[in-house]
Amino acid sequence: MMALQTNGRISNVDLAEEGGLSESASLRRVRQLEETGLIKGYGAFLDQKKAGFDVVAYIQINLDQHSETETKRFLKAVEDEPRIIACYAMSGAFDYLVKVVTSDLDEYGDLAMRKILRFPGVKDISSSFVLDEVKNTHALPL
Repeated sequence: MMALQTNGRISNVDLAEEGGLSESASLRRVRQLEETGLIKGYGAFLDQKKAGFDVVAYIQINLDQHSETETKRFLKAVEDEPRIIACYAMSGAFDYLVKVVTSDLDEYGDLAMRKILRFPGVKDISSSFVLDEVKNTHALPL
């Protein structure tokens, strides 16, 4: 499983060898993991700086109200904003944590002040900027 997580393009022959399985058993296992939803999909990991996104920030968001209608409208706005690349409902001091990428601080300021603060139901936001990426993995410790 780790081999597939770290290299989604690994051949079935290599995956079977690494897992100590026959090729047909390996293929059946991968298909089973896909069908059960444990494997959600495959994709390429892009270098955000080479793609022009030099600023990464996490924004803590508090909502005014927690009505179902207002929350749905807020979540729709989050979903529609492509520079928000992750969103988490949180317990504790704030309601949501979003991860955003922008090309520079001016674009970030525009996004935060003219978009996110105007999302339905947003009461206030607080931002933290990534200074250096120490570790970033999607592989689960299986």
